[in-house]
Amino acid sequence: MKSRYSAFAIGNIDYIIKTSTFQKDFDDLKAYSDSCEFKKLEILEFKDGENEAFVTFKATIFCNHSDNNFIEKSKFVKIDNRWLYQEALS
Repeated sequence: MKSRYSAFAIGNIDYIIKTSTFQKDFDDLKAYSDSCEFKKLEILEFKDGENEAFVTFKATIFCNHSDNNFIEKSKFVKIDNRWLYQEALS
């Protein structure tokens, strides 16, 4: 989770793609990454399993002239010995 947040902060969309289980329009992610300042990440909860894990985090991002705080619970799955982001659950 921390590495993906850092990748957003520096605009490394290739890393975001490599650590995701899905493919989508990543051009929007690049524009979002480029136009926002990623200020803080707090890990609130982490549940680790053998092939899936859940991370609840709070992110603070300055975008559109204001701080945007949000909490998300993310699901990660282990595929070929690599942890990949699968989806946001909340």
